[in-house]
Amino acid sequence: MKHITKSYRQTQKLGEQLAKAILQLPAPSRAVVLCLYGDLGGGKTTFLQGFAKGLGIKQKVLSPTFVIMKRFENFYHIDAYRMKDYKDAKDLGLPEIMKKPENIIAIEWPERIKKILPKNAIKINFKFISNNKRAIIIK
Repeated sequence: MKHITKSYRQTQKLGEQLAKAILQLPAPSRAVVLCLYGDLGGGKTTFLQGFAKGLGIKQKVLSPTFVIMKRFENFYHIDAYRMKDYKDAKDLGLPEIMKKPENIIAIEWPERIKKILPKNAIKINFKFISNNKRAIIIK
């Protein structure tokens, strides 16, 4: 599905809607993994702010670039930008986190750790169109 958002609020709202839809799905056998692709400033973190709200998380969601991973209850927000490869993700315990069906994991810059990612991950591509406008494709 392709969506065009024209403001950060619309991008957040789309994230919130996706979270609510995921919560309505039958219980998975493993964690739900979102892979967010796109350039810096593409809207990934903005989208995840709305996503976290849709999960009922009250804390403020910021990019975990320097800490690499932040946990909010059963929601994990990972920024793989500074990871060299999938071994860094293994060292963080990502394989174990992905085994637990109650977890939801959002990974920015997933291409850096693609070897460890599940084939059924939800792929979300962010395209910068203009200052406020984004194309967001969810697969």
